Amino acid sequence: VQLQASGGGLVQAGGSLRLSCAASGRTFSNWRMGWFRQAPGKEREFVGRINWNTGYTHYADSVKGRFTISRDSTKNSVYLQMNSQKSEDTAVYYCAAGRMQGDSSDSGMYNYWGQGTEVTVSS
Repeated sequence: VQLQASGGGLVQAGGSLRLSCAASGRTFSNWRMGWFRQAPGKEREFVGRINWNTGYTHYADSVKGRFTISRDSTKNSVYLQMNSQKSEDTAVYYCAAGRMQGDSSDSGMYNYWGQGTEVTVSS
């Protein structure tokens, strides 16, 4: 199983960026796909997740109303649309896949991880 995250880069504060996560090696029916981020010197934190089957999403308070997660079953891909970005959004972003069990905001609940893509928001 492989998760390939892409789309990171440099964006100005208030701008937008869309990250992609392409999954291969299996289908993720009945799984959930999560996005996490890790800023320099900080621990990895939950950003949001989507249930693959239902499309139900859940977000961290820090990104609620600004970030949107979606999926495309035909491409086996998940996306993170980031709008109204702030300097505190600067981090390496990771996509992950986990079974539908436990706390979805717990990184330990995810079985597979992408390599990360770096996002820098300049103020």
